Amino acid sequence: MPQDSEKKEQSLFRAPPIFEQERMLEAILFASAEPLTTIEMAERMPHGCDPAEAMVHLCRRYEGRGVRVVRVGDAWAIRTAPDLGYLMQRETIETRKLSRAAIETLAIIAYHQPVTRAEIEEIRGVSVSRGTVDQLLEMEWIRFGRRKMTPGRPVTFVVTQAFLDHFGLESARDLPGLKELRAAGLLENRPPPGLMPQIGEGGEDEDEAAPGQNELFED
Repeated sequence: MPQDSEKKEQSLFRAPPIFEQERMLEAILFASAEPLTTIEMAERMPHGCDPAEAMVHLCRRYEGRGVRVVRVGDAWAIRTAPDLGYLMQRETIETRKLSRAAIETLAIIAYHQPVTRAEIEEIRGVSVSRGTVDQLLEMEWIRFGRRKMTPGRPVTFVVTQAFLDHFGLESARDLPGLKELRAAGLLENRPPPGLMPQIGEGGEDEDEAAPGQNELFED
C-alpha cells in the first residue's frame, strides 16, 4: 500500500517535454568533468524524466557537429569530434641544449667529415657514447656516410643539409671558426686538441680530396 500511495503522489508531477530533457542532459554533460551514467543524470533531473530516451535525441542533435555526445563505458560525455582533435593541440618549441660531448662530436664531424667513430674518439681522446651519436642522428644533423675501405669497413659520419640549413650555411666550406662558434654559444670552453683545423693547416683546398683519397671510401 505505501508503494501505491507513493506512485499516486509521483503521478501528480508531469515530466518535462523531451526537448527540455535534452537541454538538461546537454547542460549536465557540458558542466561535468567526468562521464556520467544515465542513473547519475536521472538523479539530477526532475521526476519523470527519461534520460535514456532523451540521450538518443541528444546524440542525433550532435551528429556532424564540432563536439559529439559519446559513450564511455556505461557513461556518457561530450567530446571533441575526432577529426577536429588537431585543433586542440598546442605546439611548443622546446629548446634543448646539446651536451658538451654532443657539441664536440658534431664539430669533429663537421670539420673532419667523412669521419669514423674511431677517428672521432682519437681526436676527442675519449670514447663516444652511442647516445651522443643517436641524439645527433635523431636531430638529423648528421647521417651515415660511405664506408671506409679499411679493415672492418667502418661507417663514416657527415653533416646533413638540415645542419647546414639550421646554421644558414650553403656548404661545409662556410663553417664558422672557433670565435664564431663561441659567440653562438656552441662552445663554452676550449675544445680538445685536434677538434678543429688550425689556421694555416690546409686552407680552402683542404676539403678537396687528395689524390687517391676517394679510394679509401666505398660509394
